[in-house]
Amino acid sequence: MPPKQGPNPGRKPGPKSGAKSGRIAGRAPAGARAAARAEQAEVAAHEAQGARVTARTIAIDALVRVEEGGYAQLVLPALLGATSLSSRDRAFATDLVYGAVRSERRIDDLIGRVVARPLHRLDPPVRAALRVGAYQLLAGMKPHAAVGETVEALGARSPRAKGFVNANLRSISRLGPPFPEPEDPAVALSYPDWLVDRLTDALGARDARLALAAMNEPASMTLRPNVRVATQASLMDELRAEAGPDSGMELTPGTLVPEALRVTGVGDPRRLPAVAEGRATPQDEGSQAVIEILAPAPGERIVDLAAAPGGKATAIAERVGPSGSVVAFDLDAGRTRLVTEAAARLSLPWLHAGVADARRPPLRPGTFDRVLLDAPCSGIGVLRRRPDARWRLTPEVIEECAALQRDLLLAAAPLVKPGGLLVYSVCTLTPEETQGVDDFAARQLPRFNSERATATKGKDAWRPLGRGVLLLPHTRGTDGMYVLVLRAPG
Repeated sequence: MPPKQGPNPGRKPGPKSGAKSGRIAGRAPAGARAAARAEQAEVAAHEAQGARVTARTIAIDALVRVEEGGYAQLVLPALLGATSLSSRDRAFATDLVYGAVRSERRIDDLIGRVVARPLHRLDPPVRAALRVGAYQLLAGMKPHAAVGETVEALGARSPRAKGFVNANLRSISRLGPPFPEPEDPAVALSYPDWLVDRLTDALGARDARLALAAMNEPASMTLRPNVRVATQASLMDELRAEAGPDSGMELTPGTLVPEALRVTGVGDPRRLPAVAEGRATPQDEGSQAVIEILAPAPGERIVDLAAAPGGKATAIAERVGPSGSVVAFDLDAGRTRLVTEAAARLSLPWLHAGVADARRPPLRPGTFDRVLLDAPCSGIGVLRRRPDARWRLTPEVIEECAALQRDLLLAAAPLVKPGGLLVYSVCTLTPEETQGVDDFAARQLPRFNSERATATKGKDAWRPLGRGVLLLPHTRGTDGMYVLVLRAPG
């Protein structure tokens, strides 16, 4: 059995990225991107030398890099970018890596039932191969493929360990299905104990378990039509015409936002002409709902104080149009460039991006119709998108984020015009970053009146929390979000 807390035999702690850097916890810092590029070159060299590179080979390599401190969302694309794998194999590799990282504690419990040695004493490629194979078995893949192909993939890295891995994966395959279910819910759901306990206290046992289970599922892909040039209907027509009748693509309208469009079976959305040419933007429906609540109107002047990578800022700019203006700040220059690039792709020259510390915004007070503070947070509501973030998070990060959020809220409030709107949002579920910030606002901004956020299509999906509203991941299959709406006096 793995240790109770469960952070992951062999894993080295990655660089910390939390409140002090102004990022969502678990988001990769700039230095990690350089490391990912080096890994890409290494895989390209292997392939150039004639070594067989498969989805499972990539998965084993990626898990080793993540265990060394790399970020899955950077490591995997870099490794895949150096291969000639098909779209199907790329999708399979993505599922193997993200699934194995998300399920690591559950997988290690299963491996521990058959492997005599302590898991942390195994060589990293061997440990990674066992996790890749066990994940496939848990997912229902036939043993001859899950075991045999994984053992062959390991042969390219640790040929002398093939017999050991083969024997133990075959022993695991004989445990199920159904495979033994751990009694400890934190092990069964594959989260740190403290996180399960924290959400259980905050949400209740039932909702906490449902939310945590939902965040173990792969994130859905949702498109936001650029309302200046497209509609949900026109986007559906375009995508169907390009894909053809036998593509396997499925399109369904969103359930929270009127124009949102959920899409499956298209691969990398950045390759879609509608996205590349500025008619649509990939954005989770929970984030789109924040803009519905903000309700930008044509001609308004709006600021997004923590804007990168630009999804919400561009959605605002699409709504205000050329007669309005949007100011978008971020603390990180590299990430601010992402906002600029997104504005250029969508042809939004009235969106002005800049580098600034939102605790000291270089803006004139009382000059914005609406202010969006989509604050840096612990990111617990988006764990399905950052599979390794759950293993990097600590309770201290939550406290740091909450302190930063309070500072940002006090800095944002003076920017609002009399009678204007201040919207605070975070993609997390902790009381400190939701109800706690609302309580702070009630004390420190007593002249601001709260307004219940009800502007979205799926009003019943949001549950009241203090004066704000909370969207749980399992309610509509979106990211988890909290939104607080405050009206300035006057």
